[in-house]
Amino acid sequence: MIRKDEKTAVIEANRTHATDTGSPEVQIAILTARIKELTEHLKVHIHDNHSRRGLLKMVGKRRKMLDYLAAKDIERYRAIIAKLGIRK
Repeated sequence: MIRKDEKTAVIEANRTHATDTGSPEVQIAILTARIKELTEHLKVHIHDNHSRRGLLKMVGKRRKMLDYLAAKDIERYRAIIAKLGIRK
């Protein structure tokens, strides 16, 4: 779980306007932060299959949001990919 202050920092860094908390860019950034944290957890706790299932669901959800953003506005998609460093 990411803490409230970490989540607020992610929202501040990725929002498109002053009151933005739910745009696809913000949602993708929050999911990316959670995925990174859970990946580190699973490196230590290899047999934690319940958390692994949650990780796979989050990755799928992020993939769907990225597909939506690519279909809606390809420039915003490319910007968020570059900013978060998802595709290497």
